[in-house]
Amino acid sequence: MRSVNIDKIYSILKKEVIDYKVPIVDLIQIQTKDPFKVLITTILSARTKDGTTSIAAKKLFIKIKKIKDIEKFTQKEIEKLIYPVGFYKTKAKHLKQLPIILKQEFNNKIPETIEELIKLPGVGRKTANLVVTIAFNKPGICVDTHVHKIMNRIGYIETKTPYETEMRLRDKLPKKYWKTINSILVAFGQNLCTPISPHCSNCPINKYCNRLGVKKSR
Repeated sequence: MRSVNIDKIYSILKKEVIDYKVPIVDLIQIQTKDPFKVLITTILSARTKDGTTSIAAKKLFIKIKKIKDIEKFTQKEIEKLIYPVGFYKTKAKHLKQLPIILKQEFNNKIPETIEELIKLPGVGRKTANLVVTIAFNKPGICVDTHVHKIMNRIGYIETKTPYETEMRLRDKLPKKYWKTINSILVAFGQNLCTPISPHCSNCPINKYCNRLGVKKSR
């Protein structure tokens, strides 16, 4: 297996994805600079396509603009506002609980650390890392399906779970790449290095990739 030049790969992919669609949470941050909206959008985006998340978030933010606004709505009303995002009933339940926890634990402010964020309902490490990097511009490594699969596919790491991937990347990946690696690999994974049948023949990093686990490519 060839060694992986992550600096070269990062440099190529950074240029490659410039014209790709921006992941929805990045778009929310660019448009609003509001940690609350970044948090809510990230929660909504779990297991949901960006287009669906965008529609639901826009509909929700017409009614709910601040944390305290959530208290004005019942869980059923929130369900209707965020439908049809994946697991909308569970997410509505978490959103309804959110102002209570923020008031009790964090003085009505969105916490800025991963350790604090994962105490919030509906927030796991993936969401927490994304909020830290996108909303607060702090170092974090958000590992979703694309980051996990691509980093293993190119042979940079060898891990079995997203949690293992995050911990390994924290040890190995240069810190200067932490904030942006998720956005770049999500865009790359959605458009070219797809989970199934990736477009290897058109890939700009083809000669640097070990293509581990790739059974069929285009």
